Amino acid sequence: MVSWDDYRTVLAVSSARSLAGAAELLAVNQSTVFRRLGAMEERLGARLFERSRTGYSLTAAGEGMVKLAERMSEDIIEFERRLTGQDLRPQGEVRVTTNDTLVVHLLTPIFASFRKAYPEITLDVVVGNQSLNLSKRDADVAIRATADPPETLVGRRLAEIPWAIYAADSMGLAELDPVDYRSHAWIGLGDNLAALKPSRWLVQHVGEDRIGWRINTVLGLAEAVAEGAGIGLLPCFIARTFPNLVPLSGPIAEIPGSLWILTHPDLRSTARVRVFMDHVGSEVARRRSQIEGVAQG
Repeated sequence: MVSWDDYRTVLAVSSARSLAGAAELLAVNQSTVFRRLGAMEERLGARLFERSRTGYSLTAAGEGMVKLAERMSEDIIEFERRLTGQDLRPQGEVRVTTNDTLVVHLLTPIFASFRKAYPEITLDVVVGNQSLNLSKRDADVAIRATADPPETLVGRRLAEIPWAIYAADSMGLAELDPVDYRSHAWIGLGDNLAALKPSRWLVQHVGEDRIGWRINTVLGLAEAVAEGAGIGLLPCFIARTFPNLVPLSGPIAEIPGSLWILTHPDLRSTARVRVFMDHVGSEVARRRSQIEGVAQG
């Protein structure tokens, strides 16, 4: 009989292409991986990997076992997700993914009030711009600023997020005519955010050659613009937290943005996920006028 640990071992070696890398993924000793793999191949009467200087590569038998292991892994994750979704008590852990800008300028007091209201629920907040896979339980809830939430997730739009053009008051600008866009230096978002509408708008209306500074987070972009290093597109509610920033335009209609809270369909009825989403939704609603306010507000 081949155990689930055996399948996990083959998956890890296949992914890492080495015993040391597999041992790290499995949190065991390298010798343990070596023994498991040898015993497994002996029981099956087939080699699962070819060993070479470049690492471990799958044989035909190994490829078949990896495909089966991947299907088993997906089934186990789905079962755990459905089992979690049947939980009726508001306790346990909620893993939340969001970005640094929202944590600093909006979510921290909301998270704090949630912990006071539900002390039996712990929060694990993962900060980053990358999209974690809620289907694989990388996170339970995502709070994201996006115009196009994934169709595989469920949730609701909490607020609109208008964007406008800003500059530090030290630049001496009170307004900016579109014909003068290319007369100034601009600060833009990094390549990891190039697909966002603000990044595409900037390339289309200003041009790559006028972007002298790029940064891979909106929080850093706001700081750079506030230093007077150039003009930038910013969410209005973020820009208003900097007293020295001057709006050079009204909200730009071509850059729609919304704040969403999302989860996997199998988790939406879980007590801890449900109360967390409800709490965040009600607290953001109280701040909606602040978030949706126009550039000059």
